[in-house]
Amino acid sequence: MASQRLAKKADLCQGLVVEIKAYLIRKDGSVDDINVEKLSSLLPYDSTDSFIWIRLQDKPAAVAEWLRHHTQIIEPTISALSAVETRPRFQIIDSGALINLRGLGITPKDDPDGLISIRLWVEHSVVISVCFDVLAANNSIIDAMNKGAIHDPGDLIALIAEKVSDTLDPVVAALGDRVDNCEARLSSDDAWEMRRIIASVRSQAISYRRFATPQRQALETMANSHLAWLADDDRIHLHGAADCFARMAEELEAIRERAALLHEQLTDLRSEQIDTRGLLLSIVALIFLPLTFLTGLLGMNVAGIPYANAPWAFNGVIAICVLIAVAITLYFVQKQWFRR
Repeated sequence: MASQRLAKKADLCQGLVVEIKAYLIRKDGSVDDINVEKLSSLLPYDSTDSFIWIRLQDKPAAVAEWLRHHTQIIEPTISALSAVETRPRFQIIDSGALINLRGLGITPKDDPDGLISIRLWVEHSVVISVCFDVLAANNSIIDAMNKGAIHDPGDLIALIAEKVSDTLDPVVAALGDRVDNCEARLSSDDAWEMRRIIASVRSQAISYRRFATPQRQALETMANSHLAWLADDDRIHLHGAADCFARMAEELEAIRERAALLHEQLTDLRSEQIDTRGLLLSIVALIFLPLTFLTGLLGMNVAGIPYANAPWAFNGVIAICVLIAVAITLYFVQKQWFRR
């Protein structure tokens, strides 16, 4: 995992071409695309009837370079917006707010952290979002914007928080279902396959929980902050998203603990299976030990073996061996050695 993260960092630090998309969103919900070449002439933007949403999606170095040349954002904020390693946070800086959120990406198996980061700089008339990968909720956010669901920066932030939680919620539920299935068919016969499944579920739960708890705290802090662009309904939506992440964090913790317990149970079942097989082999060896001694004694190539020339001798030895085996077996059954 560490090597994957380092490799991804190296890849992200290459290239200096930034992908930009910008929208002018009015109070009535109408949206116009902004020509990127004309975007610089609009910044800094100050309006009470509309705001600009700028989406940057590319390498950290390219994003930082573009922000330095086209915005008046201070250097520490630019560093935070272009940082590779982030955790969910909310921080008020001067007249704006720095927001980091985590959400499911469109290629979760390729993401070393499990959840990808979306970085936001929010002012009363400008929102800048930075994402080095593609959020799974990206299309639903754009669709909602095109349908007129966004009227101000508060609506946009609340919508992003909601959509991020909506896309992650079924994934967490699916992890719980996988643990339920393993519990339902807990058996030593499927121990190796189930241990592989449980290890995968536990790893994902730990990865998601790493960001779920701080994200809940960041959303609650933002909902309780006194920002002019946050309306009462936006705060309600943010509290709802925070509650959703709190529930997911609790579910992920429960999944992690249940997976650990299942792993212990499978280990115990496997040990019991090995012990049972070892006991069976021991019983078989104990049954044949006196028979081997008897046949070995009678099979010695020396004179004086009684009844060596009697016609019934062979059948007699067989009968004695069978009686000895039955007697030893009945003894083990009486002592309940065959019970698992």
